[in-house]
Amino acid sequence: MDMDTTSTRAHDGVRTAPRALATEAVHAGRDDLARQGLHAPPIDLSTTYPSYDSRGEAARIDAFATTGAEPDGPPVYGRLGNPTVARFETALARLEGTEAAVAFASGMAALSAVLLVRGSMGLRHVVAVRPLYGCSDHLLTAGLLGSEVTWTDPAGVADALRPDTGLVIVESPANPTLAEVDLRAVAHACGSVPLLVDNTFATPVLQRPAEHGARLVLHSATKYLGGHGDVLAGVVACDEELAGRLRQVRFATGGVLHPLAGYLLLRGLSTLPVRVRAASATAADLAHRLAADPRVARVHYPRIGGAMVAFEVHGDPHEVIGAVRLITPAVSLGSVDTLIQHPASISHRIVDADDRKGAGVSDQLLRMSVGLEDVEDLWSDLDGALGRRPDRGAGNCTNNHDAPALAN
Repeated sequence: MDMDTTSTRAHDGVRTAPRALATEAVHAGRDDLARQGLHAPPIDLSTTYPSYDSRGEAARIDAFATTGAEPDGPPVYGRLGNPTVARFETALARLEGTEAAVAFASGMAALSAVLLVRGSMGLRHVVAVRPLYGCSDHLLTAGLLGSEVTWTDPAGVADALRPDTGLVIVESPANPTLAEVDLRAVAHACGSVPLLVDNTFATPVLQRPAEHGARLVLHSATKYLGGHGDVLAGVVACDEELAGRLRQVRFATGGVLHPLAGYLLLRGLSTLPVRVRAASATAADLAHRLAADPRVARVHYPRIGGAMVAFEVHGDPHEVIGAVRLITPAVSLGSVDTLIQHPASISHRIVDADDRKGAGVSDQLLRMSVGLEDVEDLWSDLDGALGRRPDRGAGNCTNNHDAPALAN
């Protein structure tokens, strides 16, 4: 399927003609609004809902306990589900091309729920490819949820599988090096073991992992899906069978998404294609300027594009962080404003130093999330933050004359 179209289902389950991704981003999760005389989605802040049919409620709770399917009829309790959050889940599933999606209070809550689901089935072994987001790496390595991890490269996935392997995890493009994985090849190597792809950096605008064989697609929805730096959330897009189990874990552990966050995420999706494509064009421009700059040793930018750029400097990366004025020195990414951070100090600090360096996260690496500012203003700020250009006539600057590499 073309990356610019998605297959859709109408509210009554009848498949409709494919719609462009930009169209789906605007309308998914809102199909019923006009029939209700509404234009903007309502925000349902209720924590509980009245019902005079307790026998019917018992049957619905029994059904949820058995399959994790969303209860038919009116809502029951906020921890079972929320109508506003459900709109966001419907929309994200449409964009990722999956049967369902389950939203959580954060990306780490979403990943934890997946690990708990597989662990409850006696499948506690995980095969993972570095680099991953630092806290994902730590959650697996520390075994905080009882999981055991085998780290490997993409070519070693098949050999790392065991009878008790419940999950294979990759992130592509990866945080923070932007390394890319052949998702179809990894999915093939997984066999019957579910592949989870962290698609936070790419978003469904640039990549839909389910089309390449991934069974679970993870997002830190805090990032591009929300897009404005004002909502904390996570979501897993997957088939209905796994979604049911994830809903059961969410109900039992309480990692629910607040309705206001669900509303903001649904609003964020409507501009997702426009934001990602605009920021990606600026990021590609900056990546090429950085690659031609003698103060930069190496630039990492993915083949599929995107709004993330990573680069290694010859000088002190901490001085660059301290010298930016327009760009915000902060963790996180995917907002409308440009952010820069030093992974070895912050986002990946919790990863063992040797493991970090082995995954390509050097102490010289800076990660930049490019926003929607004008490219010339961003370059002016970067140029000033990088400091004085080396004097090509000075003997001690010979190494800086080497052309920096633009790495995929």
